[in-house]
Amino acid sequence: MGRLDGKVALISGTAGGMGRAAALEFAAQGAKVFGSDIDAVLQAETEEMVRAAGGTISSLAPTDLATQAGADAWVLAAIAEYGRIDVLYNNASRLRMGSFGEQPFEDWAFTIDNELHLPFLCTQAAWPHLIEGGGGVVINIGSVAALRGVSFAPMGAHGAAKAGVLSFTRHLSVAGSEHSIRAVSITPGLIRTPATQPMFDDQSDQAEALRAATPSRRAGEPEDVARVAAFLASDDASFVNGANVVVDGGISIVGG
Repeated sequence: MGRLDGKVALISGTAGGMGRAAALEFAAQGAKVFGSDIDAVLQAETEEMVRAAGGTISSLAPTDLATQAGADAWVLAAIAEYGRIDVLYNNASRLRMGSFGEQPFEDWAFTIDNELHLPFLCTQAAWPHLIEGGGGVVINIGSVAALRGVSFAPMGAHGAAKAGVLSFTRHLSVAGSEHSIRAVSITPGLIRTPATQPMFDDQSDQAEALRAATPSRRAGEPEDVARVAAFLASDDASFVNGANVVVDGGISIVGG
């Protein structure tokens, strides 16, 4: 028996990294997963991995969830496939980094669109189906950059967008109170993903310095986040609402 048996989980950004790990974990816990990504080739690989492990998954790819048309199409495709939604996991995001004095507005707007507007659009599209199904859970992904400034990369737009996500989550928990809809956020720290792998490959010792500054003395793996998400999506977490769960090995409590 899996803790997510019988649940339908929509997980965005499942072609790799934390999204792929979540698809594998949720399916292993008994959920029917409906994924999405802008990369159809890598998304097909995720589907093969989930099915090879005995899980159930379908998806819509390629799709751009930062547009209302894309978000609506994804949710409607999931409803057509599975008939309901129990969990919406807003994992997908894309960012463009740049120093404050030099970053073009287009890069700032791109980041806000893909890290704040995207979860709003997906949640709004899924909301009536969550209500119709008698409730559910919305999980949003934040970032330690929303909690503090960082010195190793210029990510003001990312931090601002993710701070908005954390606040959005709290307001969602209130909005969902009349419909048995919980809303929670997860704030990862440095996680080893395809997007962050260049940092680990860098010979400047930057990654090693970050690991050394982390109380857990290691970087996070996508599975570290996926396991927390699976718990939050389950009935075991039914009294966890409006919370932000930090999964960062302790780095946000030491600064730097």
